Amino acid sequence: MKKWSLYASATALVALLAAGCSTLDERQREWIFQPSDRSWGNSEASSVGMDDVWIEFKSTLTGEPVQLHGLWLGGRAPESPDQPVMLYLHGARYNVAGSSPRMRRMNELGFSVLAIDYRGFGKSSKGLPSEDSAREDALEAWKWLASHHPKQPRYIFGHSLGGAIGIDLASRVHDESGTIVESTFTSIADVVSSFKWGWLPFGPFITQRFEAISKVRDIGAPLLVVHGTADSLINPTLGRKLYDAATVPKMFVLVEGGSHHNLNSIGQAQYRSALTQLFRMHEPPLEPPVDMAASQPTIAHNASTPSL
Repeated sequence: MKKWSLYASATALVALLAAGCSTLDERQREWIFQPSDRSWGNSEASSVGMDDVWIEFKSTLTGEPVQLHGLWLGGRAPESPDQPVMLYLHGARYNVAGSSPRMRRMNELGFSVLAIDYRGFGKSSKGLPSEDSAREDALEAWKWLASHHPKQPRYIFGHSLGGAIGIDLASRVHDESGTIVESTFTSIADVVSSFKWGWLPFGPFITQRFEAISKVRDIGAPLLVVHGTADSLINPTLGRKLYDAATVPKMFVLVEGGSHHNLNSIGQAQYRSALTQLFRMHEPPLEPPVDMAASQPTIAHNASTPSL
């Protein structure tokens, strides 16, 4: 999602409500997902060396066959039983190749990574995605990961909109080792309310709600919430509220100067520290050395506290 697009969407939404437009749900899906086959920058080149993955299933929503395209980035060494694997769920507007730089950074942190395109994005089945179709796509991708890597610890990662989809997935499965969300929000209604025109009564007309705040209470594995202080699209207070609502062992990492798009890069040292503390992951070698003087994450111990 882009800020200018959300502003334009709000203006258009007012007009549609005034006109009693019957396609409001469809318009919201277009504005929220902005599905495309576009990549971020030169990310097509950065996906070189990743393997294509195809996931096929019959949709319980439409009864039609669905094909999802994904990218797989394996570990730098042959995988072992304790090698963690990750399902990466991207945000709006750009296809899975647009996530390849972030995939590589997570790979450097020790994960083998499967990233998928939802329906309507990239090479996946065509059609306008919805909250329901995206959650179905995420679940089927999780099943694929579990069937291909049944003995390895499996993690869920979501960026921005993908974080809300990831929280929903984590609330419905019981075999994840942990969930990581980055630049994520509590609900679409809260995102709308955080903008300068948020006093307008949009709430009752939002059909694609993405209520992560209510679903985060149902996840059963540790949760890492990462946000940037300079995120001008999703206010960091929304990430903090999402963190506060979780009842599992959890961490909140606030990256100083991190924007909606770069905190995964500039916050790499804080990521390493958080993964070690919360998920007890072994730190991979640092190449090049990272300045560990960055601000420290906040950790909360709830229920059964992980051994540090």
